[in-house]
Amino acid sequence: MRESRPAGVPQMSGMPQMYGDVAELLAGATERSLLAEAPGKSGATLERVMIGGQRYMLKHLDLAEDWTMRASGCLRGAPLALWERGILARLPDCFNQPIVGAAPEDRPGPAPAGGCALLMRDVTPWLVPVTDAPIALEQHVRFLRHMAALHAAFWDCGAEFDVVPAMHRYLELSPWMAQAEAAMGSAHLVPQLVAKGWPLLAEVAPAVAAVVTPLAYDPGPLVDALASTPHTFVHSNWKLDNLGTDDTGRTVILDWEQPGCGAATSDLAWYLAINCRRLPQSKETSIGVYRNALEACGIDTEPWWERQLALALLGAMVQFGWEKALGGYDEELRWWETKAVAAAALIR
Repeated sequence: MRESRPAGVPQMSGMPQMYGDVAELLAGATERSLLAEAPGKSGATLERVMIGGQRYMLKHLDLAEDWTMRASGCLRGAPLALWERGILARLPDCFNQPIVGAAPEDRPGPAPAGGCALLMRDVTPWLVPVTDAPIALEQHVRFLRHMAALHAAFWDCGAEFDVVPAMHRYLELSPWMAQAEAAMGSAHLVPQLVAKGWPLLAEVAPAVAAVVTPLAYDPGPLVDALASTPHTFVHSNWKLDNLGTDDTGRTVILDWEQPGCGAATSDLAWYLAINCRRLPQSKETSIGVYRNALEACGIDTEPWWERQLALALLGAMVQFGWEKALGGYDEELRWWETKAVAAAALIR
């Protein structure tokens, strides 16, 4: 059963209700409290909000504070664009997408302002716990099947879905990003780790560094190669911190900060790379689960699968080579090294 909604909060169906500002979005709010220890590493802030006796979360994306917004190039906030275009209302029924309203949020100051506020149902009890333990196999398989359902639903989607271009997504964790954040005095942890990890990759795994480091500086050849394969609408951040399962079995999905048109297997590769320590089955088996689910949704994968998957796995190392290097040369890095080096010939 879906949750009821308070007066003034729109239901996610049809055209979304537009809000001129945050005050309009929060009309009727009776309580607001800032979360001092908000999860996440982007710089976004969260508030608990009570409207009509129900609990919501209010997420503020501020261009001046959020390095992921700056990296995306979508300076008003990608989730706001999705809301305004009605894309979130079109997700398959297997998803519990908690955003119920979005509004622009300009901040006073001498520099150009940018950002937005997102009003979301509080889905905290359903989120994957933040631990080091592997998730349940049933939940893992469900995530992969629902990922395939998302991609199948928007297969060969139009330009209105290209909120954050693929080039920006592959530059998000690049040395350029780290340098830009350092130049502006950013104290965020992830850009600092990115700056440390890319040079380290050349020391611990020179063979793969020779392939992926140039692409981390200029992903253009990779983006062009992937563009020769089928595309769909991708979320681009299927990390477990953004996922959950509600009491009806739907997948809760948060943080639409880098969505756009792209290769379906780029979402899969990201999921395998960022969640590697918590996967309950091998990467090869997980890839098979996803492919079978995509086929079950009516997508013929035979003509393009091997090429796109190889490029997407290479792309995951273009995004996460720095992170793999920080863990030293282990079985995890060796697996990705093998895939990336083998795929290098596809972009020459």
